Amino acid sequence: MEHDQFKPSQLPPQTYSRLDDQDEDGLALGEIIGILMEYRWIIAGVIAIGVFLGAAWAFIVKPVYRADALVQVEEKGPGGSSAMSALKDLGPLLGIGGDTTVAAEQEILNSRLVLEKVIQKKRLNIQADPRYFPIIGEAIARRYKDEGLNTPWLGLSSFAWGGEEIRVDSLEVPRDWLDEKLTFVLGEGGRFELFADDDEPVLTGKIGERASSKGYSIFVPKVVARPGTRFKLIRLSPDEALDRLTKQYAIKERGKKSGILEVSLKGDDADKIGVVLDDILNTYVRQNVERRSAEAENTLKFLETQLPEVKRQLDVAEAAYNGYRQNRGSLDLSIETQSVLGSIVEVDNQIVALKQERDELRQYFTPEHPRLQAADAKMEKLKARRAQFDGAIAKLPDTQQTVLRLARDVEVYTTLYTDLVNTAQQLRVTKAGTIGDVRIVDPAAVTTQPVGLKSVAILAIGGFLGLIASFAVVWVLRSLNVVVEDPEEVESKLGLPVYASIPHSDEEVVISKRGKAARGSGTLLAVSHPEDDAIESLRSLRTTIHFALLDAQQNSLLITGASPGLGKSFISKNLGAVLAQAGKRVVIVDADLRRGHVNKEFGLSRETGVSEYVAGAANLDSIVKPTSVENLWVVTTGQIPPNPSELLMHLRFEELLEQLSERFDTVIVDAPPILAVSDAAIIGRHVGATLMVARAGRHPIRELEQAVKRLHQSGVSVKGFVFNDLNTDRQRYRYGYKGYVYRYSYKETA
Repeated sequence: MEHDQFKPSQLPPQTYSRLDDQDEDGLALGEIIGILMEYRWIIAGVIAIGVFLGAAWAFIVKPVYRADALVQVEEKGPGGSSAMSALKDLGPLLGIGGDTTVAAEQEILNSRLVLEKVIQKKRLNIQADPRYFPIIGEAIARRYKDEGLNTPWLGLSSFAWGGEEIRVDSLEVPRDWLDEKLTFVLGEGGRFELFADDDEPVLTGKIGERASSKGYSIFVPKVVARPGTRFKLIRLSPDEALDRLTKQYAIKERGKKSGILEVSLKGDDADKIGVVLDDILNTYVRQNVERRSAEAENTLKFLETQLPEVKRQLDVAEAAYNGYRQNRGSLDLSIETQSVLGSIVEVDNQIVALKQERDELRQYFTPEHPRLQAADAKMEKLKARRAQFDGAIAKLPDTQQTVLRLARDVEVYTTLYTDLVNTAQQLRVTKAGTIGDVRIVDPAAVTTQPVGLKSVAILAIGGFLGLIASFAVVWVLRSLNVVVEDPEEVESKLGLPVYASIPHSDEEVVISKRGKAARGSGTLLAVSHPEDDAIESLRSLRTTIHFALLDAQQNSLLITGASPGLGKSFISKNLGAVLAQAGKRVVIVDADLRRGHVNKEFGLSRETGVSEYVAGAANLDSIVKPTSVENLWVVTTGQIPPNPSELLMHLRFEELLEQLSERFDTVIVDAPPILAVSDAAIIGRHVGATLMVARAGRHPIRELEQAVKRLHQSGVSVKGFVFNDLNTDRQRYRYGYKGYVYRYSYKETA
């Protein structure tokens, strides 16, 4: 059955508004989905590449392990046991005790004081690695777990493939070669050569022996590798070695004000990072203990410098007192005098102790410090009280005064010396028993599995990045693709109607491939698959052609295109079959005298056709050939002539079209593309209407403009376009209802 088509003028203005609104509402998302479906294989391919690269990265990248440990920072007194509690009064004098801030300990843990000792001890300033095959060599070697050395791939024995090992205990280089790569080449018999930047080795040596030359020195106790294997050696500068360690090293407090520090170290050698982290913690704890014991040691040194002088003064005082008593005889002090003596001794002891404390404070504080000023004020009070006692002594007899003075000196120096000896002994005990205010709670423990992204996560990320990249690829392709994809663009840019949009037909692709492979007769889509969407669209075109030829003087129709490969012959043949099936007498004239092939689909020979008729070698009846389709005839090209354009300009070709128009209801002329040759412009003057075939995704709009312009310049008026091979999937998402503009399938009902 035929379906009438409304002309644009038949639609009321309100309908245009509703259609435009629907297009604007559904265009954005639908168009995007349509484009994605159109490029779905490119998107899938780019995603597959992303997943593949993710898998390659997961295979190549080194696994990273982490060692964790816990350290507690706590406040401690001068000693580590209750037996030292008697020394609490010495805290202000010794400068120990008080708060230990966690932030300060974090900085110490991260300081050169600790880390550089570990770098030197563990030889972290020497990098020694085998030379692997680029990209995949290290991954292959890392996965080799058997005994001995792995077999070299492709005979490349200078690379390490698994099982190689080198230990460098010492490496010294000139200052200019710090952080620069050196090449170590193992030779026969344990010999080796060390290269810098040229072909001459800077030194040669033997495994297990120190070798030195030209400012270079190296000691390699062990190498496991094939002769000829190369290793990369680097002597790191102190700053570079410290920087590499701190990049993998982290410290943080676990919980606010908990005093617990979590220390971690990352690296690709699970065995090594645990040992290094333990050494960092032990070095840190050791320096903490040494720092606290050093405070007691400094005070002890000060007291030991005072003891000899106090002992000398005590001896002098005892000798003077004993000598005076021997000269004067045994003298006894009265009770009142003894009381004064005791008070004087007490004050003098306080003055001496205060002087010692003040001398100790001056090592830590300036004279303006409140503690020193308080000590000075207390000293003035003691001196004033001492002066009062001196006044009382002045009233005593001379003998009593002398005995009192000598006895006082003995008592003062005896008490002072005894206190200093006791304090020094206590400090010695304190120094020996001092422990730090930090301790290791948990030693280093290394994770059994690598940290970081798992293989599944890497693959997922690769796929996601591939998806993003595929969108970028589609955007670039769409930006570079300036061809016409939408029939509406043809109408808006050229001002010509699109009479029919022919959807892509998978069945036609199969038929075309089968025909090329058989090299013989083919079949028509309109005959083998009459319900195909493309044929349905041609049935709609059938009605449009009826109106297009109403005002024409001839009932002939020219079908051409801008360039080859547009499917104009497909349109001509199947349109002719559709018209014939409707009961019209139709003839198809293959006017492509260069590459015409309409005869193949009908199983006809090329000979005896247009060329023979124009040349006068055949009559009309001999060139009009019936086909298997009722009411459909074909005029083939005949022999391919050397001058096609001249034949088409001959009067006999015009007579041919006129005679065919008289015999048949519709004459369809299949002509060559207009931009390739001028044949279509010649034929177009003798037909009733001309249709241009455009193919989706094939033309820039300028190409179609040029084709129409070429025909117009030749006096041929183009009625409109047939838009071929439209992407139905994309249009389905854009318009909905399976592209109602051009699709309406038959459906059997019960």
